[in-house]
Amino acid sequence: MGVSAALALAQRGVSTVLCEKGVLGGEQSGRNWGWVRKMGRDPRELPLMIESEHVWQNVSRTPDVDTGYRRKGIVYLCKSGNELENRQRWLNSVSDYGLDSRFLARGELEGVMPGLNGSWAGALYTESDGRAEPQKATTALAKLAQRAGAAIITNCAVRGLEHSAGKLSAVITEHGPIRCSAAVLAGGAWSGLFCRSLDVRLPQLTVRASVTRVDGVQGAPTSAAWGHGFAFRQRTDGGYTVANGLENHADIVPDSFRYLPDFLPILKIEWGHVKLRFGRRFFNELFRSSRWSLSDITPFERLRILNPEPSRSSLSRALEHLKAAFPAFESANETNRWAGLIDATPDALPVISPVHQCPGLFVATGFSGHGFGIGPGAGQLMADLVTNQKPVVDPTPFRLARFSDGTRPQPTTGL
Repeated sequence: MGVSAALALAQRGVSTVLCEKGVLGGEQSGRNWGWVRKMGRDPRELPLMIESEHVWQNVSRTPDVDTGYRRKGIVYLCKSGNELENRQRWLNSVSDYGLDSRFLARGELEGVMPGLNGSWAGALYTESDGRAEPQKATTALAKLAQRAGAAIITNCAVRGLEHSAGKLSAVITEHGPIRCSAAVLAGGAWSGLFCRSLDVRLPQLTVRASVTRVDGVQGAPTSAAWGHGFAFRQRTDGGYTVANGLENHADIVPDSFRYLPDFLPILKIEWGHVKLRFGRRFFNELFRSSRWSLSDITPFERLRILNPEPSRSSLSRALEHLKAAFPAFESANETNRWAGLIDATPDALPVISPVHQCPGLFVATGFSGHGFGIGPGAGQLMADLVTNQKPVVDPTPFRLARFSDGTRPQPTTGL
């Protein structure tokens, strides 16, 4: 989101500097599934996803810039008639958008999902959905941003903001101040801590998601798929990225109690899919300062890159389910496992918004596991807000104030 916003701003002639406390794409931007999808999205963010898809397509046509973007289709496999009904309700809710999403009967699945085994009631399929490579995309977009005039500084944490006469005058980095009139916070899992240092309430928690890479697979589908206990996509290098389609893990931390009332509605929906854990991280965050002098070393410098341990048991179960559904994966050889921390909000919608109590500050965070595909569009919307232009889509659903103006969180059950 930060790189996409920098790209959009630089393309409009705005003098732009991006500060990355670690390396580009080092955290969740480079650790996700790599799906670029419209299917299953909350209807409130679908217009932004459609705009994002336009950016993905335009970038893919740019010479010597490779994000790995391919439109290869995504399938949601359904075990029961009840699952099909849930997918139908989603499809009805987005009927105004003219999507190419359609249902596949069991007899039609072989054409899209060759080698599928087991009892399946059918599937929801969107042929125009696609995928890209998380390890490539952020740096590719950064290359375009630099060509447009943006400066990008890595290993440079922002410690705080400086205001003069009620207006933003500078961001203070570990290497000194940068004079500016606007700043965009796109800190992912770190955004809540940065906001708290400014006395800005941002109800955001993190969920740990695990992923594995497998090689040596022949004859498996080229479309990405989600099924009972697994999700996968083919990579441009021929391997497959695999995750567990049902399990995520959440550490109980002090913010879990601070924001419990905000998250109760979505917790009731996702209770069976989130495994809670109480451990060392609770105490690390309990004793972590949320206030600091701008001349002090901050938590952002003490830990440059979040690198949580993947859940081996969750990934093992995912591979078991995947091999049962697609025998082609019996020959799969695991070559790498990793995890990332997903920045989640109480309604699973992102915050893309000015921060009214902190003039000049804008925030893009809380993408709740949906951020990779929608990121380029979010950058366009953020540039609109910063430059006070007509927004590419209605930003109302993404306003930060929805968590303080009496609006009740309304999460949906889409994947």
